[in-house]
Amino acid sequence: MNGNSLGVVLSPGGLAAAERSEGERSEPQRSAAAAKAGADPGPVRPDPEVVAKPKRRTYTAEYKQRILQEAEVAAMTRGGLGALLRREGLYSSLLTYWRRERAHGIREALTPQKRGPKSKRNPMEEEVQKLRRQNARLTEDLRKAHIIIDVQKKVAALLGHPIPEQDPEENS
Repeated sequence: MNGNSLGVVLSPGGLAAAERSEGERSEPQRSAAAAKAGADPGPVRPDPEVVAKPKRRTYTAEYKQRILQEAEVAAMTRGGLGALLRREGLYSSLLTYWRRERAHGIREALTPQKRGPKSKRNPMEEEVQKLRRQNARLTEDLRKAHIIIDVQKKVAALLGHPIPEQDPEENS
């Protein structure tokens, strides 16, 4: 026996034909039918080889505008839009996104934007650091001024000309 559980002996070609449903045709039959109809076999398929490191596709503004114009024209014919998307290797969601950008009049958004992590440098942080350094310098100057004033008071007291204490509230 051929190893099938029904006990029926089939030839190798007969086994393949038995596995297909009645509505299916084999690939040679399909291509023969297309050749008889006079249709060309279609566009050449892209190389299925996977690239080691894929590269993100970027689109220029001119390309996006051209595709959107072609999509408007292709939408008038049945299956035209799908054919355009297959030919260009695009998804319909890209067209939706590009149309939304065009509707809002964002010309800058149609140009490719720089990808990657955002800058971690906060522009306000530089100003904060500058002010902290200035504050530390002024605090140190004030400390030195207090030391000098205390020394002057002690010298004046030794010479017999004491300097009267002032209330900080009087200066305000």
